[in-house]
Amino acid sequence: MEKLDFVIYAANKKEIVVTQGTPCNKLFVLLEGKLRTDIIDGLGNEVMIEYIIAPRTFATPHLFNSNNTLPATFTALEDSVILMATKDSTFKVISQDPQVLHNFLCIAGNCNICTVSRLKPLSRKTVRERFIVYLYEHKKKDSLVVDIMHTQSQLAEYLNVSRPALSKEINKMMKERLVIMEGKRIEILDKTTLRSTCNDVFRKISVTTDVTIRV
Repeated sequence: MEKLDFVIYAANKKEIVVTQGTPCNKLFVLLEGKLRTDIIDGLGNEVMIEYIIAPRTFATPHLFNSNNTLPATFTALEDSVILMATKDSTFKVISQDPQVLHNFLCIAGNCNICTVSRLKPLSRKTVRERFIVYLYEHKKKDSLVVDIMHTQSQLAEYLNVSRPALSKEINKMMKERLVIMEGKRIEILDKTTLRSTCNDVFRKISVTTDVTIRV
């Protein structure tokens, strides 16, 4: 740490930490707190991408990118503490220690994986398709139960749909005996029908996820 030129910044709740469209010239590490990531799409709509919970780096893939413009805005959802290190000192540290370089590349790679996963539901048009993709992205292997981290309002925002539309679709799927939902736990009842719909969804996704928004 003595080789790293950094400052510790205390961000207040609802404070914008960094804004979409500004250059990424620092390494950002969220030490305490929680951030919300939003983008403004081509139509001017605000789309929630993800929540970032400490401890975690963010915007890492853009630090050494030839186009280092940040594609998203990061806002503190609660009082947060952020380490901000200069680009030059970060480069010196990771270039002098193979293990640090390896860890940095792993973090950057994980950011891309998370982003592709996030784009999958957003690439679908219907509420049902987005919800099914969400279930399969969060379902553990060989399990028919999904424990979701969001409230229904948060999930609607995450899927970029209205809460009434999501609630209506979930109720329809429950009446069709496709799933059952109790609180934040969802159980898949009709695996065959849901998988059939899901397979069609994922075939479409494979064609539409070429564009990556890395956060």
